[in-house]
Amino acid sequence: MQVITTASEMQYACRALKNNRTLGFVPTMGALHDGHLSLVHRALSECAAVAASIFVNPTQFAAGEDYDVYPRTFDADCAKLEAAGVSLLFAPSATEMYPPGATTFVEVASIGDRLDGASRPGHFRGVATVIAKLFNIVGPDRAYFGQKDAAQIAVLRAMIRDLNFPVQLIACPIVREPGGLAMSSRNRNLSADDRRRALILHHALRAACKLLQTGETNAEALSSAILTAFANDPHVRLDYAAIVDPATLLPVSDTAHGALIAVAAWVGSTRLIDNLLTENLPIDSLLIDNLLLEAPHV
Repeated sequence: MQVITTASEMQYACRALKNNRTLGFVPTMGALHDGHLSLVHRALSECAAVAASIFVNPTQFAAGEDYDVYPRTFDADCAKLEAAGVSLLFAPSATEMYPPGATTFVEVASIGDRLDGASRPGHFRGVATVIAKLFNIVGPDRAYFGQKDAAQIAVLRAMIRDLNFPVQLIACPIVREPGGLAMSSRNRNLSADDRRRALILHHALRAACKLLQTGETNAEALSSAILTAFANDPHVRLDYAAIVDPATLLPVSDTAHGALIAVAAWVGSTRLIDNLLTENLPIDSLLIDNLLLEAPHV
């Protein structure tokens, strides 16, 4: 695996690697876990070659957020990506991505202000900007993202459509730890007690699942079940529990035609997110307990 740190070198290497073949791309912020590797394996199964990036993007963190303590495990990440079969790794510095005097940003209006965009103003401007830059540098045919970041997926799909990027965005299933906690690089920052409390996000979504399996589609009833689950642990601070259209992130009153059920909460000093898409629900109600274990470990 070749590790590249400059945009110009990465552009050249990606053009040479692609050479009329399908190029997959997995952008990450590092601290890789099995969820990231599931994206790599999916990309390798569908593309002739795969490139990845590791860049903790400062523009998507607001003042007082966890940019400085975001986990960084670069050497271990490189070993994992190379073992998985990634051909090129782009690992730029912040000044390489944002040279002095850079003043251009990408903002996806309205949708970028919903869910995490409402909780973290400016977050999706930073996300859209860095992904647009990475798309221009790598030039992938397909880009792979985890469904855990459902709001991000909606924002990036809108950006790809509006700016005519020749990229297909592939959303891949959430990968979970044995207890149901969605894998996240931020899980490293959880204490043992916080890790136990963090399972409430999974339990809240399961409560909604059980109602959905009975035929309940009213968003207010589903929201009530989620809020009741969170009320069981006063140590977890709910940020939002939302039932929305997965493309627009606007609220829906009924889930009969599909919806995204998303939650975000503070567990100690760590903010976690999780979600489910109602169209992914199995018909067999006996599968409720396994529903949120959507993808195997890799």
